[in-house]
Amino acid sequence: MEKNFVEELRWRGMLQDIMPGTEEQLMKEPTTAYVGIDPTADSLHIGHLCGIMMLRHLQQCGHKPIALLGGATGMIGDPSGKSAERNLLTEETLRHNVAAIRKQLEHFLDFESDAPNAAELVNNYDWMKDYTFLDFARNVGKLITVNYMMAKDSVKKRFNGEYSQGMSFTEFTYQLLQGYDFVWLNEHKNCLMQMGGSDQWGNITTGIELMRKMNGKTAFALTCPLITKADGTKFGKTESGNIWLDARYTSPYRFYQFWLNVADDDAERYIKIFTTLSREQIQSLIDEHKAAPHLRTLQKRLAEEVTVMVHSRADYEAAVAASNILFGNATREALQQLDETTFLQVFEGVEQYQISKDELTQGVAPLDLLAEKTHIFPSKGEARKMIQANGLSLNKQKLQDAQTPLTSDSLLNGKYLLFQKGKKNYYLVIAQ
Repeated sequence: MEKNFVEELRWRGMLQDIMPGTEEQLMKEPTTAYVGIDPTADSLHIGHLCGIMMLRHLQQCGHKPIALLGGATGMIGDPSGKSAERNLLTEETLRHNVAAIRKQLEHFLDFESDAPNAAELVNNYDWMKDYTFLDFARNVGKLITVNYMMAKDSVKKRFNGEYSQGMSFTEFTYQLLQGYDFVWLNEHKNCLMQMGGSDQWGNITTGIELMRKMNGKTAFALTCPLITKADGTKFGKTESGNIWLDARYTSPYRFYQFWLNVADDDAERYIKIFTTLSREQIQSLIDEHKAAPHLRTLQKRLAEEVTVMVHSRADYEAAVAASNILFGNATREALQQLDETTFLQVFEGVEQYQISKDELTQGVAPLDLLAEKTHIFPSKGEARKMIQANGLSLNKQKLQDAQTPLTSDSLLNGKYLLFQKGKKNYYLVIAQ
């Protein structure tokens, strides 16, 4: 084999549980393994990234990755890590979600290669849709006892939790359905291993038990730890919700900013988990970062690698340019190149004022705007002094004239005036 996959995960901090014999199997021959993803939205978010990176490393180590999208299981909802029942999705919504997620996975995995380890995408709805309840109960349900299923953490937590609503029969059967996926993939794709987050260990081991009972076969498994931040809080969630891989839900600028702003301790862990940089490259970056932490070497490289991988080099460069507008010496041209969504995100939290667009059609004296129509300055005198001292910019250009009226021609995106006092004080005037 080209590389020891288990060792690769181990040094990257991506290995939690491993079934005995798994490492030996992977060193013996190219092996097919899968990760299951519930297509409950038409985009993945960064909470999915660890599982996807496991598949990416698996393929780079010469093994064959399968991404299983749970069209059938997505209709039911996995109780693992959940405190309430999920909404059930329609078949049409699931098909749309599956198609969208496939496109995202193509950024990480090679589906097109002629090599025997080309990635594959499967949807468990394809083999479950015609499986009758009676057949499932006879062939699968009778092999696993209720006692065995009740002993799983994901089930116990739902029954014993402080806010327990119990669990429907539908959700209770989830681990059997997931277990049967493993059996089906083994029979039809010679898949010998399942991977996932450590919260999936119970479901995964049910699949191994089912395979042993149905086919007398030995199967393998490993999980990655659930990623947290250094302070113990959940990774990938912000106050505004999930960080999505789809630019419609999380812009490349905001995506880039998320990685750029992680804490030092997190950056050191995340760069191992969420990039394919080598051990030597990462160690060199860690050493460089420790020598001058204020330069944020780790965060910058992490943000670059992940943004390019998920979006594109062009999106990354645009995100860097947008970030420099706030903190660097950007030009008016750079400001004008921002689309409105990114512009508003860059200046989110900046003090805002509103005026009528009609006033700009007539023309507004700068001092009137700065001291009366807004409160950027407490008085016209102070505004005049700042302009005379060359200390006020409008749309990243020095405002040198306190007399010439501001008109609609001054607006960015036909709507905004951006004033800057000194280096860091921004004010946004919105003309509506």
